[in-house]
Amino acid sequence: ATPSGTGSYNVYADDLLKYTSVIDGTRKTNPLAVQLQMVARLIATNSTANLGMSRQFFTVNLSGFDSHDDQILEHGERMVQLNHAMTYFDTALGGMPAGDLRSQVTTFTISEFGRTFTSNGDGSDHGWGGHHLIMGGAVNGTEVYGTFPTYSSADSHGVFSSPDQIENGALIPSTSVDQYAYTLGKWMGVNPSDLSAILPNLNRFDSSLHNLGFMNT
Repeated sequence: ATPSGTGSYNVYADDLLKYTSVIDGTRKTNPLAVQLQMVARLIATNSTANLGMSRQFFTVNLSGFDSHDDQILEHGERMVQLNHAMTYFDTALGGMPAGDLRSQVTTFTISEFGRTFTSNGDGSDHGWGGHHLIMGGAVNGTEVYGTFPTYSSADSHGVFSSPDQIENGALIPSTSVDQYAYTLGKWMGVNPSDLSAILPNLNRFDSSLHNLGFMNT
């Protein structure tokens, strides 16, 4: 919204879009929160202007997770930004002009790779499996879906003892991105037969496990 009487709005002056940096303790504008503010505005426009869009899909981005260097500080900063942005977005959805829309909007994270558990001296390298967050009123929340991994430390030869880790400690996924996408797509109303065409690797998994169950349908 535009502050009353100013005729303009500066996102960099909005304290609601700022988080406290863990690196230097200063208040900084969160680029992810700024993106989610625009998403909230577009959702509100569709609701109040009756544009007739039954489904809206938005992608936003938070960079800086490719932490080959300065991982301890940089990863902590990204986590603070993510937490602040998702909290901001949840609050914005709860106070929409058309009412509370949190049960109609699902927010989820995706990434193309995880990180290793071994250090390169200042960070870590590309891994395999990872964890993702799903938020919304239609989510069967406060649960961990999939098989939570067993973590281990490396021995003197750099070998991890956990059956859920391989080589340099990279996690072996227990759940596929196809199952993840199927569960979200089904909630959005996509026909299961269409989802099978959209997700060509889905048939590699038992059909009873396609829907991971983290969404209320």
